[in-house]
Amino acid sequence: MPSISCPDNDSQVLGGVAGGVFITIPMSRNREKIDMKKSLTGVAVVAAAAAALALTGCSGGGGGNDAGADGAVKPLNIGNFLDVTNWDPAAADLGFDGPYLSAVYDGLVTTNASGEPQPGLATEWEVSEDFKTVTFELRTDAKFSDGTPVDADAIVGGLNHLKEGTTSLEAYKNVAEIKKVDDDTIEFDLTQRDDTMLYLMGLGRSYIAAPAAIEAGTLSETPVGSGPYTLSADSVPGTEYAFDKVADHWDADTFPFDPLKITPLSDGTAMLNAMEAGQLNVIYTDKTGRELAEANGWNSSKGLSMWAGLYFADRSGAMGSPLGDVKVRQALNYAFDRQAMHESIALGEGKVTNQMFPVGLPGYDESIDKIYPYDLDRAQALLAEAGYADGFDVTMPMAPPFAGYQAIIEQTFKELNITVKWEETDFMSYMGKASQYPMFVGVIAMDSNPVATVERQIKDPQWYNPNPGLDTMPGVQEQVDAVFTAAPGDEQISAIETLNKTITEQAYNAVWGQNENTYVSTADFKVDAVVGLMFPTLRQITLAG
Repeated sequence: MPSISCPDNDSQVLGGVAGGVFITIPMSRNREKIDMKKSLTGVAVVAAAAAALALTGCSGGGGGNDAGADGAVKPLNIGNFLDVTNWDPAAADLGFDGPYLSAVYDGLVTTNASGEPQPGLATEWEVSEDFKTVTFELRTDAKFSDGTPVDADAIVGGLNHLKEGTTSLEAYKNVAEIKKVDDDTIEFDLTQRDDTMLYLMGLGRSYIAAPAAIEAGTLSETPVGSGPYTLSADSVPGTEYAFDKVADHWDADTFPFDPLKITPLSDGTAMLNAMEAGQLNVIYTDKTGRELAEANGWNSSKGLSMWAGLYFADRSGAMGSPLGDVKVRQALNYAFDRQAMHESIALGEGKVTNQMFPVGLPGYDESIDKIYPYDLDRAQALLAEAGYADGFDVTMPMAPPFAGYQAIIEQTFKELNITVKWEETDFMSYMGKASQYPMFVGVIAMDSNPVATVERQIKDPQWYNPNPGLDTMPGVQEQVDAVFTAAPGDEQISAIETLNKTITEQAYNAVWGQNENTYVSTADFKVDAVVGLMFPTLRQITLAG
């Protein structure tokens, strides 16, 4: 068995996750205390070893926190952008649920800031030579908040609950059976090799709930886990959640926060005001908050989170639109001035790129960014070659959150003689209807795990991509197959980079750039951004210094 040992505009996010994908929402806001004309960031929304299941966890715990020699703890008051979607980990989102769920649950597998699987309730794991069996060694010192032990039977039951969950099932799609081997060992039997299971489990798809609570069906309202905290009766749902620290938690030193409170607060100005008043000390924010942090001597951090651009839902031409012609899709890639959009809309935040793989991480290839330089003449020539010298008409959905992109789309389309008709809708309807249009504005969450990017963005149907149309684009399906047959490691990364170039040349979408998530904390704390999570778990919040 192979095993590896490890030692005036801001962007805010509404809605949540749909199949692991988030949408960013620009919203206006003014901050009189900051000398700024405007502050977009197109921040936020829903990862870097590609070594598939050959990864194994390291023994031990730890996210790097240290309560200090005297055992001192600090109060942690988090300002989160959204309320918890569901206390049942089988139905929760990955996005902003990180701090909520990681307070009350332990994961079988956790993650570090790079998205690499780390030990949780599993101290280590091994993968068989054929990649179809994964064996986990378990902790024996954990217990649920109802007093029952976290043993192999309970973990198998909790994992089967997740395997059948509405959102958590994405991590277990290739798991045929989860079974107990002995009191501190369990085993996964897979139908085929799975290169993203451990990654997804670490992001938040392996939180284990107590058997009695699963049986009672009460988890959605009352979480019962083995985490470092329990949900306090003093909590006010939707307003403020208070947590009681578990003194004898097996990894208590990693969570030196007491008391712990999480406040869902979607008003960015109110969140910053609460920071200044000392009511919050860790928040989700944007460029405005980062500048305020600098003025106040606070800490700030940011990390890539999403790509933004035109999403082509009719690559196959099945809807009858011109997008079935690759030259039309390529024309739309040449037509947008990404650098100008980066400076005028994103105000220099994030990265200019035409790729869906996060800049600087495996799968990304700097040379691919040179494929579509801004060239209106080339765009017009390609449309003429495709038989659309006089342009065409297209209908696209538009919701208030995406209004910031509307003017540049209209201006660019006018240069190409494309007439766009907008069908106005609200955000939630937009999410449900977008893929029914030939193309739409998409702001889609990324993953640091490149195989997960292939699965979520290219290979597997999603709400925003129900018909990937891979077989209509020369070489794409073959290269996708090559990714999943390549040996984990350099060979697979090379196959992914080739796929990335292939789909870019085939103009799978028209990506404009990649946006960032931003977090601000008082000088006592440090936050590590995690690609794939809108708000990191408590393990990524550490004491500074």
